Amino acid sequence: MGVIISNIIRFLAIIIFQVAVLNNIQFNGYINPYVYILFIMMLPVDIPKVLSLILSFVLGISVDIFCNTPGIHASACVFLAFVRPNILSLMAQRDGYENNSSPSMKDFGFSWFFKYTILTTIIHHSFLFLVEVFSLSNFADTLLRILLSSFFTILILIIIHIASLNKTTN
Repeated sequence: MGVIISNIIRFLAIIIFQVAVLNNIQFNGYINPYVYILFIMMLPVDIPKVLSLILSFVLGISVDIFCNTPGIHASACVFLAFVRPNILSLMAQRDGYENNSSPSMKDFGFSWFFKYTILTTIIHHSFLFLVEVFSLSNFADTLLRILLSSFFTILILIIIHIASLNKTTN
């Protein structure tokens, strides 16, 4: 029950932070930090895939409602949730994962979490921006948006995660 409540709180906090703060940060359309993917990233490793897809859809459609985008964030979130088990198995340590564990710096170390964050962010942002433009005509522009937004999203995600670790240890 504690896992459910903590995930509900995480969901609401991330949506509020994304909508109230980060959606107002934009530099010529090239830098759009989307930290709401942290919710998907931090879901328990052994969560049923269907539940992961449903939660990701609800997260994405919530962002879409506030951003006035017709399902773009929902589709990117569902895609990330769909490939997440493959990412986790690709990055699995020799002993695998413990039941009910969540991907975190505390459990798997900074290096593992940093690679996981880079991979999930680039996958999400690539899907999001390619679906948004739905064209390869300005691919260099889209690639620049993916790279810059990913960089700032990764930076913010790492800062948030380190801050949350410091908060729990104090």
